[in-house]
Amino acid sequence: MALFKRRTAGKPGEWYYCLEHGTVEEGPQCRAADRLGPYETREEAAHAMETARERNEEWREDPRWNDEKKKD
Repeated sequence: MALFKRRTAGKPGEWYYCLEHGTVEEGPQCRAADRLGPYETREEAAHAMETARERNEEWREDPRWNDEKKKD
């Protein structure tokens, strides 16, 4: 008898992008560490990697997150 029930975060109607399988899934199917989301639509989930790349680039260029000291 299991002491703890294994719960998967999320709920049906939410869309995720599975990093392990490279697929879009509705509701939680793969473990949380292997997925991005939730997204409101299948289309948004399908573009998850593109969205992540764009956000990473924005953060790299954001002076609030840039550790390099400005040269005078």
